[in-house]
Amino acid sequence: MKPSKKHTDSIILSAGEGRTYQCGNMTAIFKADENETNEKYSVSEWWLEPNSDGPGAHFHEENDEVFYVLEGTTSFLVGDEWIDAPKGTFLRIPAKTMHDFKNQTNQKTGVLNFFIPGGFERNMPAIVKWFENNQ
Repeated sequence: MKPSKKHTDSIILSAGEGRTYQCGNMTAIFKADENETNEKYSVSEWWLEPNSDGPGAHFHEENDEVFYVLEGTTSFLVGDEWIDAPKGTFLRIPAKTMHDFKNQTNQKTGVLNFFIPGGFERNMPAIVKWFENNQ
């Protein structure tokens, strides 16, 4: 079932379902975005192939991010410190905090991401294009 476009509708998706964006060795699957959540948050999975970089160090002026490691061990930059986060680790990254994530293992890793408030998905076409042009 595809996500609905009304924030009053329930959303039920099976594993792998959602809007998929390929970003080099990273795959993003958006489960819900600002259209479905009345701009309150967006929810996505980010899957990284073995020994691959993530999006690069960045911060968001107005948005908090929440990460939950679904599979494997993902390395996170939080401020100026890298930490290894195994499956089940929860992270909250406040707005204006430098952060990044990558996979330094020989196994695929995955994280669930909440972007608060929503709207990050608007950037995905440009992000995909950047990876196509720079990888």
